Amino acid sequence: MSELELFDPGSATIPLTLTQAAVGRLRDLYAKQQPGKQFRVYITGGGCSGFQYGFTFDNQQLEDDLPLHQDGVDFVVDGLSLQYLEGAQIDFEDNLMGARFRVHNPNSTTTCSCGASFSV
Repeated sequence: MSELELFDPGSATIPLTLTQAAVGRLRDLYAKQQPGKQFRVYITGGGCSGFQYGFTFDNQQLEDDLPLHQDGVDFVVDGLSLQYLEGAQIDFEDNLMGARFRVHNPNSTTTCSCGASFSV
């Protein structure tokens, strides 16, 4: 089974969601700094807990990318990363620790103290 088979495009459930704070921040970024690009969510090996969350803007959609759409915001996740992000929610926080996107991932068993890495 391929990674993309984890998500049924005909289902009403989005496998990875954004909070309203994340939607608002992405709308601002698209309008001011990233026109024509898409927000990419991905997982890489590394970090103090085993895997790291990554976010970037790019203008290329890869063959195994799953395009997602929520509240007028388009974003993508690759099939390999999706298996670790199924059911997760991306939030945007702006507080004394700084401004950043943060993932609330029900699949992680441990996370580092800053929330940038996790293990399953």
